[in-house]
Amino acid sequence: MERTYIMVKPDGVERGLVGEIIKRFEQKGYQLLALQLMTPSQQLLEEHYGDLAGKPFFPKLIKYMLSGPVVGMVWAGKQVVKTGRVMLGATNPLDSAPGTIRGDFCVDVGKNLCHGSDAVESAEKEIALWFPNGVASYKRTVESLIYE
Repeated sequence: MERTYIMVKPDGVERGLVGEIIKRFEQKGYQLLALQLMTPSQQLLEEHYGDLAGKPFFPKLIKYMLSGPVVGMVWAGKQVVKTGRVMLGATNPLDSAPGTIRGDFCVDVGKNLCHGSDAVESAEKEIALWFPNGVASYKRTVESLIYE
């Protein structure tokens, strides 16, 4: 099973959408392995978004991410990286389909509620970055009702 890193950004936390986002991943059948509410440091955010450092919007992104707490989560399941991103919707909420988290709850790309890993490799890197002490590992009895 794959793992992915999903983060509810400050606007999602402030708007009380954390439970809704968790609910959607749980209803899909994915397994929650880690959850934390934190106010990240600028250093952590700059490392997380390092691939965007040269972009003109980078300073604004970091300022936005420092504006309040975030909720970081690790989810596990079959194709959770790809499916998780589909569930979140397009980065630009105006391109997100209704029924996706961004399609249902936001309008502007600069306030797009959440982050989801874009590949298995980046997910593992992000999980190690945000959860340096590791995440839970447990067997769910419900697995046989979700997977063939």
